[in-house]
Amino acid sequence: MIDKDAIGEIIRTYQKHGWILRRVLLSPELKQKLAGNTSALFGAADIADAEIDAAWFSRPPKSGGVAWEIRYLGELPFGLLENVDENDAEFEDKLKNIESRLRQTVTAKQSA
Repeated sequence: MIDKDAIGEIIRTYQKHGWILRRVLLSPELKQKLAGNTSALFGAADIADAEIDAAWFSRPPKSGGVAWEIRYLGELPFGLLENVDENDAEFEDKLKNIESRLRQTVTAKQSA
């Protein structure tokens, strides 16, 4: 299981390239492991309970929609990138769909 130092390094790398940490998904296991460190580690990002550990980053658009990337927080470095319109009525549904794709992909890779 990933530790707070590795998560911090992931966040710093994204920030170095202009990404903003927006949301964090934490499993009960990782949430317990990070107890007391979440606000220092994740700042003002929203934290939600989840089946998978991941972080949502966004970056201002160069053209088109805002770039959102969900990065798996685990041993396997993996992420999915989408350009989405944050004003779209289906914005939250689109993010949930991307989260589901990440979960399915990570699960498939772990069982391979």
